[in-house]
Amino acid sequence: MPRTKIEFNAKKIDRIQGLDEFAALLFPGNRSQQKVFLAVFVEIKYSKELFIPYLQPLCDKYGFSSRMLETVRSKAVRLGLIEHISRLSKKFGYRDGWVFSSRFSRSLTRLSELLECLRDRKGNLQEQKDRDLFRYL
Repeated sequence: MPRTKIEFNAKKIDRIQGLDEFAALLFPGNRSQQKVFLAVFVEIKYSKELFIPYLQPLCDKYGFSSRMLETVRSKAVRLGLIEHISRLSKKFGYRDGWVFSSRFSRSLTRLSELLECLRDRKGNLQEQKDRDLFRYL
C-alpha cells in the first residue's frame, strides 16, 4: 500500500501559491508522483462537468506508467481528493467516472473545529479528564 505521508508544515502551507507546490506538499520528494497528480488534477479541473470517465488514457497522453497512476490514484482517493462515481449516481447521469471529492476539505475543517473544541476550557471536570489521560499513556 502506498504511503499517505504528506508534508504537514504550517510555514510551507502558508507559502503555497500554485498547484505545483500543492502537489509537492501531498507527494513530498517524489517528482514522478507529483507529475501524475498534476495530470489527474488538471484533467478533471478542465473537463466537462468536472468529470472524466477513465484515468488510464492519461498514461499515454502524459507519458507515465499505469503503475504510477494507480499509486497516485489510490493515495488521492484515501486522502479524499478524488472519488470514483458509479453508474448509480443520478447527479452524473448514471455514468462511471472520476470527480473531485469534498472529503479532504471537510476533514481539514473538522480537524480545525476539533482543535478549537479541545483548546476550550470547560471547567474542572474536563480538566480532570484531560489530566487523567497522562496516567494511561
